[in-house]
Amino acid sequence: MSEPVLMLRDAGLTLAGNAGPVEVLRGITLSVGKGETLGLVGPSGSGKSSLLMLMGGLERATAGTVHALGHDLTAMNEDQLARFRRGNMGVVFQSFHLIPTMTALENVATPLELAGVRDAFGRAEAELRAVGLAARMDHYPAQMSGGEQQRVALARAAAPRPKVLLADEPTGNLDGVNGQAIMDLLFGLRDAHGATLILVTHAPDLAARCDRVVRLKDGRIDGDALQRAAE
Repeated sequence: MSEPVLMLRDAGLTLAGNAGPVEVLRGITLSVGKGETLGLVGPSGSGKSSLLMLMGGLERATAGTVHALGHDLTAMNEDQLARFRRGNMGVVFQSFHLIPTMTALENVATPLELAGVRDAFGRAEAELRAVGLAARMDHYPAQMSGGEQQRVALARAAAPRPKVLLADEPTGNLDGVNGQAIMDLLFGLRDAHGATLILVTHAPDLAARCDRVVRLKDGRIDGDALQRAAE
């Protein structure tokens, strides 16, 4: 494996539930190499999205350690985690999470402005053109289709040139045609910017395009280093 970008050692996540603590993830030990594309698969409720959130510092491990780009995420407070994500990670959610009162251009430009990027709107425009939305920059999310909204979300995640790109079921709310287009764009952005890509998916064809697949079951790794069938 190339230089590790993410390293988890005996990582666990326990959350409070109505009936008491719920152990969502247990004993996760995993490394992800620089430039690697990793697919996280498994049945609903197996912990895939929770693992992705641990990797991105969006959830804090309650056991073990999570290191990203040489930094111990488990030792950071919320403000430190937010600054770290802003400079290093892009996240794409299944439900888009666009700001409804902002245009596509503003949705992409705002995190760039917060990060202090010069000519944030110029870069945002270039990213929207790269995902085929040159004609939709001034449209609000409610004026766009699901596929178009996901393209905006991709542009927003890729615009800061993150070293790690995390995608949680990026095609889950889309039809087959739009899902295929988003898949192609996602891997194209990875190639263009050299990012490490980690994605959660139920789609076999999307998982098959990854360098490596990790299967989760009941909050544990059930299978690791499952190579593509073509190999």
